[in-house]
Amino acid sequence: IGLLVNILYACYHGALGVVNQSLWFVAMFAYYAILSSMRFSAVLCDWRRKSSISKDIECFVAKLCGGLLVLLSFILAGVVYISLFQNVAVKHHEIVMITIATYTFYKITVAIIRAVKQRKNTVPLLVALRTIRYAEVAASLLTLQRSMLISFGSMDNKSIALMNGLTGISVCLFILLLGIFTILRSSKERKNTHGKV
Repeated sequence: IGLLVNILYACYHGALGVVNQSLWFVAMFAYYAILSSMRFSAVLCDWRRKSSISKDIECFVAKLCGGLLVLLSFILAGVVYISLFQNVAVKHHEIVMITIATYTFYKITVAIIRAVKQRKNTVPLLVALRTIRYAEVAASLLTLQRSMLISFGSMDNKSIALMNGLTGISVCLFILLLGIFTILRSSKERKNTHGKV
């Protein structure tokens, strides 16, 4: 269900990008689509883990997710750069903003609850799924801030660009660190598994 909601949300961003001719929302569509495919791979692998998938494959999938997160952090940095320096910004209707805000706060709540519940679980795939969820939340917060400042903000363009730039850099660094953490964690888990054997 969560995966289906993610795919629908990605398509929602794609539709907004086409309707509003917004590079930002088209880029967010691609970003969420890649995250959704990563989540699908990890969920499928975790579902089959107990029956036929070896620990090596599990660690490989987790490491692949980490590598894709690293790649996505650079892609997102490029999109943030383009949107800032080409002043790519579109005002959005209140309904659009309410939808983005509602889903963003829902994702934050779910991420916090699952982080608390699963904090002691170090299975590589579950760690990868948590980091994917954190990357989604971070990008959603950036989109929410950017859209709200444009649609409702009373700040001048220079201040808006500064706020979006600082938040964009923070989010990109956060996602980069998530990817590196996932790679290192899965590598460590693989070494521990071979050490036991």
